Amino acid sequence: MGLKEKIKSNPKLKKLVIWMMTPKNQARPRRWIKIFVNPFKHKRGKRSLIRRRVRLDVMPYNNFMLGDDSTIEDFSTINNGVGDIIIGNRVRIGLSNTLIGPVTIGNNVIFAQNIVASGLNHGYEDISMPIMDQQVTTATIYIEDEAWIGANAVITAGVTVGKHSIVAAGCVVVKDVPPYSIVGGNPGRILKQYNKESEKWERVPK
Repeated sequence: MGLKEKIKSNPKLKKLVIWMMTPKNQARPRRWIKIFVNPFKHKRGKRSLIRRRVRLDVMPYNNFMLGDDSTIEDFSTINNGVGDIIIGNRVRIGLSNTLIGPVTIGNNVIFAQNIVASGLNHGYEDISMPIMDQQVTTATIYIEDEAWIGANAVITAGVTVGKHSIVAAGCVVVKDVPPYSIVGGNPGRILKQYNKESEKWERVPK
């Protein structure tokens, strides 16, 4: 059994380790983790850029990876506390985005502004205890290559946005988006798809 498994299997030890890494009731790492651990644990590609005002709440027990030539703009929050965040090459994460793992983003992807992509859900079934104290569940969000996510969109846990697809501004995506599609609305629905035979983007009947 490795060190990670030993810590997970011992509740007291797990609680101590979490306390050492994160301030009480906060979802962010302590300063010593940021300075002495994360730079050696997490991978950043060539010419990648994380702006100074990004809130980078990444922990060493899950992965964070930023690919070559990718940028995370100011006022964004990146949190891998409950799941990995993997960002590919030539990705632009725009102003004020929130990514809560597990989230995997492919290559050549555009995120506009004020987008939330969260692979986390809170349990609520037990009415004898507050929702914040119940077990969380996770399901990975996959954003495939060449996708464009519009401003103020919300991507919910477990959703896949297919290759070269567009999520319109303000859309709430609650189910998978096929490749080469445009979705919009709340909840999101397919508005257009690319027809390979006609080589045109065609509207989808309601």
